[in-house]
Amino acid sequence: MTEQEKERVNEHLKATHDRIFESNRAWASKCLDKDPEFFAKLNSGQQPDYLYIGCSDSRIPANEIMGLEAGEVFMHRNIANLVNSIDLNIMSVINYAVRHLRVKHIVVCGHYNCGGVKAAMTPADLGLLNPWLRNIRDVYRLHEQELDGITDDAKRYDRLAELNVLEQARNVVKTAAVQKSYKDDGYPIVHAWIFDFKDGLLKDLKLDFEGTLKSIQKIYNLTGGD
Repeated sequence: MTEQEKERVNEHLKATHDRIFESNRAWASKCLDKDPEFFAKLNSGQQPDYLYIGCSDSRIPANEIMGLEAGEVFMHRNIANLVNSIDLNIMSVINYAVRHLRVKHIVVCGHYNCGGVKAAMTPADLGLLNPWLRNIRDVYRLHEQELDGITDDAKRYDRLAELNVLEQARNVVKTAAVQKSYKDDGYPIVHAWIFDFKDGLLKDLKLDFEGTLKSIQKIYNLTGGD
């Protein structure tokens, strides 16, 4: 790349960056026009009913697809919406959301045509991604017979995306914070959803929360009682 080409690229990047702040000012002004107390309310603290655990994919504006406003969704995102018990990030988010914010619902939301799921089904060394994608590959192992029976690649990927969401939602149910809060207060309820880019709609995968909780507590009863 020549110096002239680099200069043009830098000018473009600066203009793009500057537009972010212009858009931010316009957004703030629009919020105040709609509600003069909007930022005063945000500044006073948060009391969201929902914890959303989703994929890092840039095409999914989580609170917007749920029809919710700023302050209504506590959020965590990572590649392929994984809930790994040794990931201190997600475990800290769940703990804080349940024990301090007192969220009423926890949603694990994946999406069809997920790059992370496709990568996990690739029999290749993917370097640093290997230990992360192993979590999805283990989901494949649990449902190998069903998935191998799906001959269409796209449909097989999408079914694994659904199964991965359900498995990660089960991992949420396995946490002590969720079990103890549900025992004491009757919430949060854990949900498994998936988003479809083709029509912009969310699909509820109908996780049986109480049934799942009961089934795992044979070895994952972390409530401190029977």
